[in-house]
Amino acid sequence: MSELLYLIVLFPLIGFLVNGLLGRWLTERQSGLVASLTVAGSFLISAWLLLGLLTLPEQTRRLTQTLFTWIPVGELQVHVTYVLDPLSAVMVLVITGVGLLIHIYSIGYMRGDPGVRRYFAYLNLFMFMMLNLVLSDNLVVLFLGWEGVGLCSYLLIGFWFSDESKARAGMKAFIVNRIGDAAFIIAMIMLFDRFGTLSMGDIAWLAPGVSGDTQLLTTITMLLFIGAVGKSAQVPLYVWLPDAMAGPTPVSALIHAATMVTAGVYLIARNAALFSLAPVTMATIAIVGVITALFAATIAVTQNDIKKVLAYSTISQLGYMFMALGTGAFGAAVFHLMTHAFFKALLFLGAGSVIHGMGDEQDMRKMGNLRHSMPITFGVMLVGVLAISGIPGLSGFFSKDEILWAAFEHGGGVNLIYLAGLLTAGLTAFYMSRMLFLTFFGQSRWADGKQPHEAPSVMTVPLIILAFLAIAGGYLGVPEALGGHNLLHHFLSPVLSATAAGGHMANEAVEMLLMLISVGVAGSGIYLAFRIYIDKPETAVTLQEKFPLLHRLSANKFYVDELYRAIIIRPFEMVSELFWKGLDVKIIDAAVNGAGRALSNIGGAVRMIQTGRLQHYASMLLLGVAFILIMIMAS
Repeated sequence: MSELLYLIVLFPLIGFLVNGLLGRWLTERQSGLVASLTVAGSFLISAWLLLGLLTLPEQTRRLTQTLFTWIPVGELQVHVTYVLDPLSAVMVLVITGVGLLIHIYSIGYMRGDPGVRRYFAYLNLFMFMMLNLVLSDNLVVLFLGWEGVGLCSYLLIGFWFSDESKARAGMKAFIVNRIGDAAFIIAMIMLFDRFGTLSMGDIAWLAPGVSGDTQLLTTITMLLFIGAVGKSAQVPLYVWLPDAMAGPTPVSALIHAATMVTAGVYLIARNAALFSLAPVTMATIAIVGVITALFAATIAVTQNDIKKVLAYSTISQLGYMFMALGTGAFGAAVFHLMTHAFFKALLFLGAGSVIHGMGDEQDMRKMGNLRHSMPITFGVMLVGVLAISGIPGLSGFFSKDEILWAAFEHGGGVNLIYLAGLLTAGLTAFYMSRMLFLTFFGQSRWADGKQPHEAPSVMTVPLIILAFLAIAGGYLGVPEALGGHNLLHHFLSPVLSATAAGGHMANEAVEMLLMLISVGVAGSGIYLAFRIYIDKPETAVTLQEKFPLLHRLSANKFYVDELYRAIIIRPFEMVSELFWKGLDVKIIDAAVNGAGRALSNIGGAVRMIQTGRLQHYASMLLLGVAFILIMIMAS
């Protein structure tokens, strides 16, 4: 069965080549079908191989296929080897499954766009790169996929590049990610120097042998973590992700749910054996994660662009995943990654349905009472909001509470990380309910002439499937405290340690109490949003007037972009301008241009000797003869 592994990666590549090379001869529908069918092929092969994986003994669930040796340079032997084990199987199914639904949805959403064939080519390339990333056993091949998804994000965020603001958003994502990528490259160099290999399987095997070299392990894992911070949009490198909303809405769903932002979480989980030996790095990951989760949530509560609310929600939920990673609950992080892919793809595509039905309107202040015009969209968005809020019975409840329990247990009881995570849960329920109420309830606030309408079935069917997954996905990880068996955690245990996979033995009464507390906090957030935006809508204005500074800070994203421009970008521009005008123009250009002018002047004088005119040559001959005669006579 391992001989079929390469097909998972090959199918999207074929779709990219067909749409990229032959797209001009395809209709819109044909282009969308080619892109969707190739991803469907990857999904079916992945599902088939997963079934085969489940038939293997638990400790040998691993399929490997080596295609060729890419870089044979001395001791550096980089093989293109694909590995399907429990961790990569989960990732591949999420990527291809959610990605397939986004491709199908895009057929309806992008209808009529003149660049639709280019769009589907980029979308397939995105899938190809992400699948390379999660299936690779070698950090170099993983890095190829890592850079590939960065390239695709640039191409898709700036898809409508004729709009300068959208083109700049694509460039911002590309540039910010280069910071983390530089740290990743340095980490790979250090890993090869110490272990003599860049195979992640070999490094995990050899890592315990260097457990005493704490400084080396801390440095390497910190560098890898910086790479993850850039790709998964954590503080302070999160600023590219809100601007990623400039691309088409299905692109936002793909980036935020199934592909790019999950890469950092996957990198750390895949190298859990290495990170577990670096306690300082683990503590840093937890702290950065909880700060990111809380900080992004405080910004989301005042955003009026429906996609910006979801963007900051993604940053916050990624913070939850990093909080889990930092506390050693690697399996809980992967669990939340999976459930988040379901309900966040649902929410983004639902928002796309709203934008489509409202004639490209994204400001929630110009919506309201859409539940009657868009009943299917409203229903699925309601499921997504309840799932991300952590309401019992839906997927987000199981994965979020697993992370909160891990934080509580890791800290030996109530601690700052757990409390910050709990507060973030309440804020999440509040701002997501605010989004739902402003969009689908209250008075109609859209402009005269607008006729909101439901999306076509090619868009609503993927939404309904995602709504089902947002409900049912959590039942793969029902904890023992609720009578479950933590199926996903047991499945991941051959790759992650038992503790990391989330298989802990704890006081079930305490765990149940913490679940009740988190549900109460989430319920309070929903109720507060109801009171402010439905029951007494004037309260929102009153609160804004009562706390103008807090509202202004949150609405303007705490001026982080402006701060970065003042202390980093503008000084860099000033230094660049100084080197340009002072060094380049006045010294280098002046020297080169001066030399050129001098030679030009000399040439101008010398060329008078060779004018091509006979009378000039005769005159010069007579002058020469006269000069010689004068010299002879003088002597």
